[in-house]
Amino acid sequence: MDPVSTFQIENLAALYQPGFVDAYLIPWTIRILTAAAIWFVGKWVADKLTGLIRQVMTRAKLDTMLVAFAGNIINTALLVVVIIAALDHLGIPTTSMLAVFGAAGLAVALALKDSLGNFASGVMLIMFRPFKVGDFIEAGGISGVPEEIRIFHTVMRTPDNRQITVPNGQITAGAIINFSAKPTRRIDLVFGISYGDDIRKAKAIIEGIVTADERVLTDPAPLIALGELADSSVNINVRPWVKTEDFWPVRADLLERVKLAFDEQGITIPFPQRDLHLHEVPRTLKSAA
Repeated sequence: MDPVSTFQIENLAALYQPGFVDAYLIPWTIRILTAAAIWFVGKWVADKLTGLIRQVMTRAKLDTMLVAFAGNIINTALLVVVIIAALDHLGIPTTSMLAVFGAAGLAVALALKDSLGNFASGVMLIMFRPFKVGDFIEAGGISGVPEEIRIFHTVMRTPDNRQITVPNGQITAGAIINFSAKPTRRIDLVFGISYGDDIRKAKAIIEGIVTADERVLTDPAPLIALGELADSSVNINVRPWVKTEDFWPVRADLLERVKLAFDEQGITIPFPQRDLHLHEVPRTLKSAA
């Protein structure tokens, strides 16, 4: 028989010795299965516990974004504990691993400083709460409705129903404009009429339309005043106050009604224009040229 084949048969036979099975195969199989059970059961418990904490926070009427953000952090922390428990049961020295991970974490932190900055920005957004779910904001160069603040980014929905993921650091790095923070807003409109039209008549038409709209607030009272004598028009400033949710509908209706009323009353809304004067060159100069 070939010596190599004899060696292989002897080693295979050694694997089936009772001492090997009892000392290595059975214990390690049990450890691996137990570690797997710890992982799956631990993950199930972590998900259930996270869901329970979210329910408690929701019943406490905490902000939706705070609930989602805290839930993500808690779930991640619990999964780390489960992983350490599973590795420890396998006999892997987790204390040494934590020391190694700590040293490696410093290097990773330097490499992922932008991600850590986004995490810190997410914490700041949750703490200071410059906006909440459902507000219409402009932040990070994006205008839309924030739906969820996650660990590293914020999910926003644009008016045309697109979902945009914005890094948290990009949001906190600039100005945050919250259009929904206050219960009322002022509509700023400018209507231009020609210099030949009656200013008092135009203001009366505008005032009648504004006061007839029940959505326009009486306190503060709407402002209708001459704003500017421009190059091509006399501009009238119109400043009515409305509830925040009525801003866009009222703005569109006022623009349409004023334009139609001006057309009916003969009030002209001029467009930018310039007068061009042509001077004829005398014939004597043309002949000389």
